[in-house]
Amino acid sequence: MSTPSTPSTPSDANPPGSTVDRAFQLALYADPGAAVLDTAASLLAADPAADGELVRRGEEFLAVAWRRGWQPADAVRMVRRELDDAHVRLVTELVLAQAVRDDRPRGRRWADQLADLGRHHGETAAPAPAPRSDRFSHATAVLELYRLLLRLPALEPLDEPARQRHAPRSEPRVLARIRALLAKAEATGYPDEAEALSAKAQELMARHSVDEALLAARTPDADAPGACRIGVDAPYEQAKAVLLDAVATANHCRAVWNEPFGFSTVVGFEPDLEAVELLYTSLLVQATTAMTRAEAAQRAGGRKRTKTFRQSFLAAYAHRIGTRLATATAEATALTAESRAADLLPVLASREAAVTAATDQLFPETTTSRLRGVSDAAGWTEGSRAADRARVAARRPLA
Repeated sequence: MSTPSTPSTPSDANPPGSTVDRAFQLALYADPGAAVLDTAASLLAADPAADGELVRRGEEFLAVAWRRGWQPADAVRMVRRELDDAHVRLVTELVLAQAVRDDRPRGRRWADQLADLGRHHGETAAPAPAPRSDRFSHATAVLELYRLLLRLPALEPLDEPARQRHAPRSEPRVLARIRALLAKAEATGYPDEAEALSAKAQELMARHSVDEALLAARTPDADAPGACRIGVDAPYEQAKAVLLDAVATANHCRAVWNEPFGFSTVVGFEPDLEAVELLYTSLLVQATTAMTRAEAAQRAGGRKRTKTFRQSFLAAYAHRIGTRLATATAEATALTAESRAADLLPVLASREAAVTAATDQLFPETTTSRLRGVSDAAGWTEGSRAADRARVAARRPLA
């Protein structure tokens, strides 16, 4: 991954000596202390005529970030990790405003990210305050945000395959069924019911993946792997990354974790990527619910549990889920081979090779790491039990 870079001078398209240029020279292109940042914010606060240029310059910073491989959800996630809610609102508004003038063709995932940001922003936006009575605080937050955007390093580009990029957006009916099943699994308080719902969802995922694979193999315009980034948020992000890796592997994908930026890049074919996002999100919700209940039971028994219990719980959950998913995948493959060996197995082998090649191209060098902080025996036991309750049953032959 390349190191962050910082321009030494402002854009030539902006008039030298403008209020924005002077503020940026102080706050963005140097290494200011609090006093210098205050001075820059004061300049902007005292000049309402600079507001339009300030927004436009922010959109330019975003455009540069997109060229460096960042996507809307990535930028917002990074701001959330490094700054606070006020900056998240600012960057969300900036992303949505910049999208209106962004004439570069984008893929379906990009459009989905913008839709999610717009929906979330509409749900959480506070009532409009009185006209900028505190321009200084607003200018300070903008400068802090722009300083972060300016220093975003280059990421691996995740251009969607051309066939997927230009395809009309219509979610298959099976995905709607999968979403509904997983939502019920997350909401139920009965482990057996959650297990049955998760098993049915996984079966539908497998059928959808196989159908898409066979269809793509018969299409002259051959499909190609794509990639997406899935947030892996603190706390206990290492255990969550292991869980995501297990789900990705079980669904014919590869996952590479970027710890500093809080996401994993998952490489695979589009139906499998959607399955990974759905199943990982659902299992994480189920794991968190089960962990809360287990911790409450431990405390009721007089045993205090803290971070080590939760870390060990999630690590065991991820480990056990990974084992069960691997077993289920092997059994499903063996069962499917009995009925579709002639058609399916060569297709799956070819797609696995394509995913491996795409991953190696994106990430020519990777390292492995060991789980840290797993030292609570009770947490490990409870996490394993929770994973057993969330297990995915062996699938029927996909005839």
